Amino acid sequence: MEQKKILIITYYWPPAGGPGVQRWLKFAKYLPEFGWNPVVYTPENPSYPLLDESLLKDVPQNIEMVKTRIWEPYQLAEKLNKSNKKFKAGQFDVGKNQSWKSRLSIWVRGNFFIPDARVFWVKPSIKFLEQYLKENKIDVVVTSGPPHSLHMIGLGLKKKFPELKWIADFRDPWTEISYYKHLKLTKSSDRKHRQLESAVFKTADITLATSYTDAENFRKAGANAVCITNGFDEEVKGLKGEEEHHPIRESFTLSYIGVLEQLRNPESLWKVLNELITENTEFSESFSLKFAGRIDDKILQSIESTHLKNHILNLGYISHDKAVEEMASSDLLLITNFPNESSKGIIPGKIFEYLATGKQIISFGPDEADVSRILEETGAGKHFGYENSEEVKNFILDQFELWKKGNALGNTQNIGQFSRRNLTKKLAEILG
Repeated sequence: MEQKKILIITYYWPPAGGPGVQRWLKFAKYLPEFGWNPVVYTPENPSYPLLDESLLKDVPQNIEMVKTRIWEPYQLAEKLNKSNKKFKAGQFDVGKNQSWKSRLSIWVRGNFFIPDARVFWVKPSIKFLEQYLKENKIDVVVTSGPPHSLHMIGLGLKKKFPELKWIADFRDPWTEISYYKHLKLTKSSDRKHRQLESAVFKTADITLATSYTDAENFRKAGANAVCITNGFDEEVKGLKGEEEHHPIRESFTLSYIGVLEQLRNPESLWKVLNELITENTEFSESFSLKFAGRIDDKILQSIESTHLKNHILNLGYISHDKAVEEMASSDLLLITNFPNESSKGIIPGKIFEYLATGKQIISFGPDEADVSRILEETGAGKHFGYENSEEVKNFILDQFELWKKGNALGNTQNIGQFSRRNLTKKLAEILG
């Protein structure tokens, strides 16, 4: 049977680091098993907030890469104000932590660059790919956002080739994402964002969402939406067995792996841990709080002003491979989401790698979150609102007691549905 061809239009590709790169890198890895040959279109000179050279080994050998140059204003913006590097990655200083430079930069980003600062790549890409599609047989085009500018490329190509099957993949929502309201938009800019989003929903043959709630919201907005969550590589699953060969570690370790910004800082957790350290000598002697990734400076400063200071191990940004090792050498894994109800559909990609390690997960976010559904289905931990201090304390103490007895804290089930191979199989069925 002849392999079909799928053109993946993505901004993030190795050596880019962070969660944005993983999804289509992994789909590209497994798609050939299901009859699809991927071709990847990406910028030649992108400005990535994070780099991770270790991901280069996951790029399939002989994959066809198509690249053109991009002009983006971030390099200039970072010279004016180094905080701009943060919101290149969708992070913001909030409230009193905002300087006038940050306020100005956010206003410019939201009102001048619609949908985002990669908008200058849209027209050149449509022109280039129009020619490419005339010369090469492509069965399906996928655009992956954010940056949502890439959906504008899909929109432009669909207008020129109405028969072309176009899939708009939303790794995060557009106007429903929690930081959207922090963009300081004028009414006309807000209207423009919403019109463009609506055009994508109504024109794309399929809109992919990474969470159940997002898919439901996209359908309400007129999209033909399907949920395919993120997942984990099956080789990561092998970590589950490693613990059996280790003696009990000296410390009971709660780890946060990844980027932690101010908008989803679990202050109630730091308060509970601080209380446990002051009230419980045994806990204080055993507890370690590990960070691996980029933790906002202001969050670190506030934690270090408490009794937690002497219990912190901050590894800084590390490669993805190393991050997976750090997950496996932890006892409890922390995941956080934005507290507002509109964020209940966010499923951070790392939850699936957390699941693969078989460790227990403590999660913070809005009630009835999709993450809560996954934790219940898999028996892999507990989800809390940001105000549940007493319940959080009891949960951590229960896990600590199990750890002291040498019992395995993990007891997961039904996680195979989230393997990258199974998810790619689901994608291939949708591609047709």
